[in-house]
Amino acid sequence: MNIIDSSDDDILALAHPMWEDLIKYSNEGEYGKFIKNFSYDLLFGLNEVEIGKQFAKSELTRSLDPNYDYLGLIRRGQHVTVLYRMRSSKKEGEWLGRLVLGYDKDEEVKIFGASIF
Repeated sequence: MNIIDSSDDDILALAHPMWEDLIKYSNEGEYGKFIKNFSYDLLFGLNEVEIGKQFAKSELTRSLDPNYDYLGLIRRGQHVTVLYRMRSSKKEGEWLGRLVLGYDKDEEVKIFGASIF
């Protein structure tokens, strides 16, 4: 199955709750819960010690405003990228949020990438 064949509505019904969980657990510093929907490939490639340090020390990732703006979808290959406009409760300005979704080996939709820039 390929996620890019799904409708926008079906993709967003999965993406928005996952994104909201990422915001919540990032703000709370709950790294174990933050990565719960990550794909096996993403987890396998992470240096969890280094990521954990960055996660704990980043003012931006600990102060994300839960009110985001959905910007659009990009379909490519076996993945879809969902773009969000993000703000912080402590830092001025706006950031681009990126959530990459696809089907994992067990045929479940998982997160293959997530970032704020």
